Amino acid sequence: MNVQTNVIFWRLAFFFVVEQEYTIARLSPDRQEMWLENRSIKHASLVRLSNQNLGWAAGLRRDIERIVWNADQIRKKIGGRKLSLLNIVVSPHPPVDDYTQYLKPVLSPKGGKTKAVTLLFTDNDLDGSLERLETILSPVPERLDFNGGEDEATAYERAVLSHEVKRKEEEQRFFHYGKPFFTYFFTAINLILFMMMTLTGGSTNMAVLIEYGAKFNPLILEGEWWRFITPVFLHIGLLHLVMNSFALYYLGTAVEQIYGRLRFLWIYLFSGFTGSLLSFLLTPNLSAGASGAIFGLFGALLYFGVTKPKLFFRTMGMNVLVVVGINLIFGFSVPGVDNAGHIGGLIGGFLATGVVHFPKKRRALQQFAFSVAAVLSVAAGLFIGFQSGYAALDANSINLHVQHEMNAGNEAQAEQMLKSFIENGGTPSAETYFFLSLFEMRDGRLDEAENHLKEAVKERANFHEAHYNLTLIYIESGELDKAKQSIAEAHRYAPDEKQYEKLLKKLD
Repeated sequence: MNVQTNVIFWRLAFFFVVEQEYTIARLSPDRQEMWLENRSIKHASLVRLSNQNLGWAAGLRRDIERIVWNADQIRKKIGGRKLSLLNIVVSPHPPVDDYTQYLKPVLSPKGGKTKAVTLLFTDNDLDGSLERLETILSPVPERLDFNGGEDEATAYERAVLSHEVKRKEEEQRFFHYGKPFFTYFFTAINLILFMMMTLTGGSTNMAVLIEYGAKFNPLILEGEWWRFITPVFLHIGLLHLVMNSFALYYLGTAVEQIYGRLRFLWIYLFSGFTGSLLSFLLTPNLSAGASGAIFGLFGALLYFGVTKPKLFFRTMGMNVLVVVGINLIFGFSVPGVDNAGHIGGLIGGFLATGVVHFPKKRRALQQFAFSVAAVLSVAAGLFIGFQSGYAALDANSINLHVQHEMNAGNEAQAEQMLKSFIENGGTPSAETYFFLSLFEMRDGRLDEAENHLKEAVKERANFHEAHYNLTLIYIESGELDKAKQSIAEAHRYAPDEKQYEKLLKKLD
């Protein structure tokens, strides 16, 4: 090859690899063609650099068609929606016939999802070629950088290849800093607790979930603060366990290898805590699962993307963003998914990673700022949550807690919970009124019980147990006509209940 074209070729390679941080995806055995990649540069994420001796324009056309096809195959392989290719051909001279039409942007056939722009670098038009390159990437090398002989070309070649070797070594160290341990440890804990729950009543049993430490707002408000952490290790149903176990395995091993064991431990637990905290603030439902902590691992990878964007997008960037997006959309669109826990975990993971940064690297001021943000966020969340009190509850959670307390024999405490919930602006359900009436009937407060049972059937007309209890109150007070109407309603909504049928006949 021509000495001058060798200088141009390797100076351009130096520009892309060293100055623009492209990576060498492929290098031909004769080192006259290389494919370069940098996904963070969208308008030229793929570069093909070729040093060849052009003859006729038809050869250039065939070359462009071939590399556009190759680029489109690469796009399909990496799962990209679109791909922009910069094709640079270095030649001692241009084709002998008209070739300018082939320097226009070219789209791949069947959809045009890959776009290729070709630039021709020759000895006699180097200034014009650099100007055209500057419209795509800026700044570009100085014109004087292309002066020199074979020694200059060799120096650039060595610098490029040396830089690539060092980069690969650094990436290996970066992505393999630590060996996974806590990923497997937490997976084992999840499996053990799931088996224990299954043996003691089932992982979907509400009473079992509460007993093992699920996020349950009424008990958190009573001081059981550990329920911000314990839900991370519990799962509701086998499918929930399997999905989270796979997610923890794939994400956990990657994050633990990048950040090391102790940083991973901190990120995982803090993310689980912040996920539970935001769920406590926004969703009154009972919940459990490692999803918040797993989203915290996404947060750790997003921190990697913010601090090292070029390496991030070159390796895993788009895949991480797509998976996070899909999971958030899934959480918002599917009923029953605790998306507040997911978002809380994602934010917590990002903050927790900012506090510890990367192994063997320090950014004191930045880490201090992240520490302050993490502390203030948690403090604000706890203050709002415990100050708002019953705003963190709904009728279903209160009713479930009342049943729990009744089973434990704490009926006075259960009644007080119901009254406080209503007095503090909570929206009672039919079951809430029904539970209140049970306590009032037990103490002989029949007028109060009657009013609450009427509210219960107003909320849910087919609440046959409430109609039956109204019947008993009316019989006790001698209002037999009302008793007949109530037992008739109870029998209408539950015709198979022999007790209702028997009492209806007796009153008739």
